[in-house]
Amino acid sequence: MATYYILIASVLLLLGILSSKVSERFGIPALILFMGIGMLAGSDGIGGIYFDDAGLAKFIGTIALIYILFSGALETDWVSIKPVLSRGIVLSSLGVLITAGLVGFFACVALKFPPKEGFLLGAIVSSTDAAAVFAILRSRNLGLRGNLKPLLEFESGSNDPMAIFLTITAIGILDSSLFNAVDMISSFALSMSFGALAGVGFGKVSSYALNKIRLDYEGLYPVLSMSIVLLVYSVAESLRGNGFLAVYLFGLVLGNNDFIYKRNLIRFHNGLAWLMQITMFTILGLLVYPSHLPGVAGPGLLISAFLMLAARPIAVFLCLIKSSFSLKEQLLVALVGLRGSVPIVLAMFPLAAGYPGSDRMFNIVFFVVLTSVLLQGKLLLPLARWLKLYYPLVNKPRYPLEFDKTHDVDTQTREYEILPESSVVGKNISQIGLPKDALVLLIRRGNRFVVPRGNTKLEPYDTLMVLAELEDLHAVREILRGV
Repeated sequence: MATYYILIASVLLLLGILSSKVSERFGIPALILFMGIGMLAGSDGIGGIYFDDAGLAKFIGTIALIYILFSGALETDWVSIKPVLSRGIVLSSLGVLITAGLVGFFACVALKFPPKEGFLLGAIVSSTDAAAVFAILRSRNLGLRGNLKPLLEFESGSNDPMAIFLTITAIGILDSSLFNAVDMISSFALSMSFGALAGVGFGKVSSYALNKIRLDYEGLYPVLSMSIVLLVYSVAESLRGNGFLAVYLFGLVLGNNDFIYKRNLIRFHNGLAWLMQITMFTILGLLVYPSHLPGVAGPGLLISAFLMLAARPIAVFLCLIKSSFSLKEQLLVALVGLRGSVPIVLAMFPLAAGYPGSDRMFNIVFFVVLTSVLLQGKLLLPLARWLKLYYPLVNKPRYPLEFDKTHDVDTQTREYEILPESSVVGKNISQIGLPKDALVLLIRRGNRFVVPRGNTKLEPYDTLMVLAELEDLHAVREILRGV
């Protein structure tokens, strides 16, 4: 029997990996394909696998979200999100609250939901998933102009903790006949404060500790990082903080500091995040019964339409009032708020608790996510082209060599692009006055690589891979930037 389960798991995982190629080629979000595989393998599908353990699915979904959030934050560049930080925080907090309130009100008025259950539904579907947006754009080699990309990335990474807090609060209200707004606000403030302190604190300590701890085997560093991520979440939750916010900020702080084996750890957690996504969505697909979806198609379409055309746009326009974003940019942000994994995982919270009607709510949320990804995903490219807010992406070739920081080597590598206005353009490498211990390893020029020599003339948009100590790298940056 154990061999049978291992065979099923390996086949589902393999199908999930292969489906990512379909996602990239045809612009179909990967989460749809992963869930489709789970639905086909489930009780109503050709696989006939019976699975209805909502508690287990919730546990797996929580672990998966922890690592997905951490991986996304680890690769987020603080310099790029700094200009949009204030508006991103407003969108990920007030924007989520407005969206939840509007959807909850609509569910009560249009679908006759009781007020408490209506607010719970609104809280569940209030967060966005930028990964689906950028997967669609990447499949067509397109990018978003200006600060749209960092805004959407930061919003989607930081609004999940708010949605989770609202969902847990709504479930608490269901459990109690009393509702105290003051207690809710104080609980929110404490939860976010303790979560933020835990995340930032662990991030600073871990970036220092990783450089000081000398493990005997390089392969233990990914295991160490995995354990610290879970420790951050559990400590924050034990202190009544928001564990998901703690994990996100931990990854953000750690990723913007230098530590040993950084490249390898980023690559490892990127692969782990993919594994978590495939596992989570496949299990969610197993939990869904396709035969039950037609029964919620009507309410699901109404909620989806209101969410996409009213709740999300109202929240975005209110949160971006008097911002540096143009009306066209605000419109794009308002209409690309795709729903993803988090709403489905949150819908399992009341389902696992066994609340009456939670199975219907789960199916509605699943239907909302499905329609959001399919409809908004299809409209994304025409909308970006119509608003002229896109640009073609250029696939840069990867360097044929790579260096990573270790205990035994103090030097690091950096890549620097030479802009046309730089004073080093047209000069030989030997003439620009680089520090004597700095070494130019390779030059990327367009789609080819040039082996540098002293008489190699630098051209606009050359990208130099430089090996040096940290202090010398700062000097190299200033020299190559020279205007």
